[in-house]
Amino acid sequence: MSMKAREKLLDAIRLAARREEYAKRQPLLHQGDVSTHAHFVESGCLRLWYNDDGNDITVQFFLPGDTVASLESFFHGKPSRFGIEAILPSVVHTVTREQFQDHMAHDVGFKDLLFDMLVARMADYQGLFLNRIMESPEQRYRDLLKHQPILCETVPQHYLASFLGITPVSLSRIRNKIEVR
Repeated sequence: MSMKAREKLLDAIRLAARREEYAKRQPLLHQGDVSTHAHFVESGCLRLWYNDDGNDITVQFFLPGDTVASLESFFHGKPSRFGIEAILPSVVHTVTREQFQDHMAHDVGFKDLLFDMLVARMADYQGLFLNRIMESPEQRYRDLLKHQPILCETVPQHYLASFLGITPVSLSRIRNKIEVR
């Protein structure tokens, strides 16, 4: 979704949204809880993650201008398979599911923006899926450096390693190998 579309989406709900500040490592949603809020990132960085038998796996990062919710939980009222947490001090604008649904029911433009946002998110997830099965860890890191360098500069390395599906030690080796070249 373009930055202009994101701004329109945020503007569409800004009056109903509640501005909230989160400290580093503060959860916005716990895995297993029902997601009743959508969050629009103003500053900082959030992550969507899950715990797989004690393994903390980062699924996606969210930067300023991004929107995040545990979608299945948010739209269907099911317990979330994911947690959402701030990994840097963050400011978000939060709306309830009811406020969100009210906007969808009464604002066709909002529905169009939401559709665009969901299509963009699905395309991101498809790309992540293909990247994970087709590319080596080194190539995944190089792609991240090329397409989202801000993540490599600001996100703690253990979260990046989790996102890339490797250990922090492996990420350190990859980074050292790339820096030597």
